[in-house]
Amino acid sequence: MATLDQTSLDDKFADDSEKHQVHLAEVDIAEATGAAFDDPNLDKDHLGNLEDDSPYPEVRAAVSNTDDPDMPSNTLRAWVLGIIWAIIVPGLNQFFFFRYPSVFITGLVAQLLSFPMGRAWAAIMPRVRIGSVEVNPGPFTVKEHVLVVVMASVGAGSAYATDIVAVQRVFYNQQWNFGYQWMIVMSTQLIGFSIGGVARRFLVDPPSMIWPASLVNTALFNTLHQTHVWYFFPGYIFQALGYFSWVCWIAPDNVPVNQMFGYFHGMGMSLITFDWSQIAYIGSPLATPWWAEMNVGAGFLFFFWFLTPILHYTNTWYAEYMPISSRTSYDNTAKKYNVSRILNEDATLNMAAYKAYSPLFLSTTFALSYGLSFASITSTLVHAFLYFRKQIWLQARRSLHEQPDIHARLMSRYPQVPEWWYVTIFLTMFAFGLASILAWPSQFPWYAFIVSLIISFFYVIPIGMIQAITNQQVGLNVITELIIGYWMPGRPIAMMMFKTWGYITMAQALTFTSDFKLGHYMKVPPRAMFFAQVVCTIIAGTVQLGVQAWMFTNIEGMCEDDQKNGFICPSTQFSHGQIYYGLVFFFLVGALAPVITYYLTKLFPNSPVLRYLNWPVLFSGTGYIPPASAVNYVPWTIVGFIFQYVIRRRHFAWWAKYNYVLSAALDAGVAVSVIIIFFCLQFPKNNEIGIDTIQVWWGNSVFLNTADYLGTRMRTLAKGETFGPATW
Repeated sequence: MATLDQTSLDDKFADDSEKHQVHLAEVDIAEATGAAFDDPNLDKDHLGNLEDDSPYPEVRAAVSNTDDPDMPSNTLRAWVLGIIWAIIVPGLNQFFFFRYPSVFITGLVAQLLSFPMGRAWAAIMPRVRIGSVEVNPGPFTVKEHVLVVVMASVGAGSAYATDIVAVQRVFYNQQWNFGYQWMIVMSTQLIGFSIGGVARRFLVDPPSMIWPASLVNTALFNTLHQTHVWYFFPGYIFQALGYFSWVCWIAPDNVPVNQMFGYFHGMGMSLITFDWSQIAYIGSPLATPWWAEMNVGAGFLFFFWFLTPILHYTNTWYAEYMPISSRTSYDNTAKKYNVSRILNEDATLNMAAYKAYSPLFLSTTFALSYGLSFASITSTLVHAFLYFRKQIWLQARRSLHEQPDIHARLMSRYPQVPEWWYVTIFLTMFAFGLASILAWPSQFPWYAFIVSLIISFFYVIPIGMIQAITNQQVGLNVITELIIGYWMPGRPIAMMMFKTWGYITMAQALTFTSDFKLGHYMKVPPRAMFFAQVVCTIIAGTVQLGVQAWMFTNIEGMCEDDQKNGFICPSTQFSHGQIYYGLVFFFLVGALAPVITYYLTKLFPNSPVLRYLNWPVLFSGTGYIPPASAVNYVPWTIVGFIFQYVIRRRHFAWWAKYNYVLSAALDAGVAVSVIIIFFCLQFPKNNEIGIDTIQVWWGNSVFLNTADYLGTRMRTLAKGETFGPATW
């Protein structure tokens, strides 16, 4: 495969500009993009050669438009290296998942480190065969490299079902055997893969489905870059650089100031951080289109810097008795809600105990995040119908070789994955799911299991299209909680299971689809991708269960709020007459907003604001709050605007060469640094290295001595006093 020559990119984009007018006349732009909608990612000033390359400059900058079908990919070397990284990366991510701030180790680490490993294999291993398999097929190829990274990343994130296992252990004292744990993890991780064949037609083949995050990987494949060690400063040496809440340091005991300017329990109006892990906590700002970042930023400004203070300081939902932003649930004494006080021995809700104890209260940002999630669910469906219905119908009738994209045409030469492979995966994982809920006292009926899958399948295409265009995923976790909460109240284990299958089936389907798009860009045979994804998802899930079991056995204070290394385990309120009933109206807001925008666009077709306004992204983009805060959103928006708008428009050739590579380098640098810091400086000697020196100097303690860090409330209670309604 020909790779991009960095030194020739300037000439390439100059030629693109010169040919622009000619190609506009020769080829219809809509046909070239495959987009039956007004695509905000389409830059008509940089269309390029529409016949022989992608119409999207970010794709042209990162992806080669040629292919060598004889290049080795599905080799023994790729499988050995891939399985090694499929153990290391998911294991480390499971370890850091329970820590805040968590650091997600992406496949970029494996991408960087597997490259010299592959080159070393090519140089050292003998050129012999084991049967028909070559031990050393020659130089380490880019397609092998892609396959290794896919194996490392497909199961890299903490399996959502491990949350169920952890919560059962911590809160309900249920430690069911490994067979149950393994089947529930495998089912929730792989069952979404069964719709990969359908999703591929809509989400992978069309050129308008660019999947911005995949471009970071493709850019690094073509230009491996050196990582950075800056994270040692905000991550260990000078942690105040990460939590740069300088206003709180000036007035550490002023509660309103700390609530507005703090980063731990506040609104983060201090604005500044020097920690890339904080900036990229919600995803790299160098990978998300600028207009999507502006939607997220606008949603944050209105809902969290404008609406949240109004709600909090008017004591709506009794908010002033709690921190303005917290992931914790509270009782009417302002203490952490004690779930064990309202449960029967079989882990079902004891309504009498609930009435005798307390209603559940949420911080202002936590409550508002539920409302925004409700709005994102309805706005996604309405937005998809209004804007994407023609696109969905078009792709339903179009085969791979009919796609206008050069990359789709090149991929059409490879044998595709048969439909029955997906059916086999679905039936096997469906059986695992049934076994795990029926063989153990889960209180989760089989028909609810089926309904959760239907919800997830229904949302895959509309949410996938939004993610492929904007790099933002709408979550189904809150709506699934709400449905099962009304349907089967008082069954917390069943609620978690319904939420996991209802949400993760969709999320995993899109993870597999994103990897398929990476393989599509890099011209890796689809069948090799299929086996790599399935096998390494099984390996990753098994490893994560083992890591989690080890952590609960060996880490002192696991899941306690004051766990010294930060392993705090980050984790029937909407009925009429209840405290948070008003949030239900966000469903209506989410449904109406896209309709209003759609018809306003008809009246004002040239309005740039209306063209780029995307309500599902605006509502769902702030879904990480809490525990995320402005430190994760404001710098993210600023950095994204500078790189994705200012630099892209004023220095396009530089942006095309370095933007995605820089993003990959920063992400990988943080990931490598945090591993070294933890295992070399924190985990040894039980975190006592530098306990009287570097750990307690001003730069590592100033932000700890503030009302923000302590979560100080506006209103406090006298001993024995409670707040909230008299009855509930």
